[in-house]
Amino acid sequence: MEFAKLSPASNTTVLVTSRHPEAHYHSIADRLLRAEHVHAEQVGFILPPSSPKADARLHMAGGEFCANAALSLAALHAARRAGLGPLELLIEVSGAIEPLSCRVEPAGTAYRCQLEIPWPLRIDPYPFPGVADAGLVRFADAVHLVAECDGSDPQLRKRAQQQALELGAREAVSVVGIMLYDPARGQLAPLVSVPALGSLVWEGSCGSGSAALGAYLAAKTGAPVKASVKQPGGTVKVHADCGTGATALQICTEVSMVAEGTAYIHD
Repeated sequence: MEFAKLSPASNTTVLVTSRHPEAHYHSIADRLLRAEHVHAEQVGFILPPSSPKADARLHMAGGEFCANAALSLAALHAARRAGLGPLELLIEVSGAIEPLSCRVEPAGTAYRCQLEIPWPLRIDPYPFPGVADAGLVRFADAVHLVAECDGSDPQLRKRAQQQALELGAREAVSVVGIMLYDPARGQLAPLVSVPALGSLVWEGSCGSGSAALGAYLAAKTGAPVKASVKQPGGTVKVHADCGTGATALQICTEVSMVAEGTAYIHD
C-alpha cells in the first residue's frame, strides 16, 4: 500500500493514499502503527471527497475525528502542489458533520496549517480525583476531559488512563481524550483513546485536545483565549472565543513530511 507519514508537532500520522476496503482499516492500522513497521500514533485513509465543494476527504482507522490528521492531509495536499503558495482547503474528516476550513502555507521545510473546528456542543464541570478544576468538553463524536494539574505526576497519569477507559466504555463517541493541563507552565499532556481500536496513547500532541482546552478556558474565563500550548512533541496554537454572536475555535501548528512510499503488509 502507498502511504505518507507526517508529523504535526510530533503527533506522527500515517496517511494511506492507496484505496482499500473499509473493513480492512482496523487490521491495516494495527500493522502500520507497530514499532517494527512504519510506526506512528495514528492512521488515516485518504478518499475522494463526497462533496463537490470539498478538496479532500479523510477517514481515520477508528472512524474518529482527528484534527492533527486533518492538518497532515492539508500539508500533504500542499506538498503535492509545490510552488503555489498559501492554500485555502475544505477537508471532509470522519467524525465531523461538515467539511472543515484549513489554511496551509509553506514554512521553511514544513507547512504551517490552521484548522477551523466547530465549537463544542457542551462544556460541563466534571470530577477528576485530586484535581480542583476540570471540565468535560463534548464535541459531536468526541469527549475531552480537561484537568488543570501537573501532567507529569505519575498518580494523575495513572488516574487519567483509568478515566479514559471508563469514559470510552460509557460514552458513545469515537475518541476520548484526557488533557492534563498545567496552567502555570502552559503545558499539556494529552492522552487519547480510540475505543474502536482499543488504543490508549500518550501523544506527542493532540489537535482536537488543544481545541478542547481553548474552548474550556474561554468558557471558564468568559473571555477570548489565544495560547501557545506546549506539548511533549511541540507547540499547538489555539484561539477560542465564545463571546456573544458567532463562536470561533482554531488550532495552528507546523506539519513536516517524514516519509512517503510503499508499505507491505503480510498475512
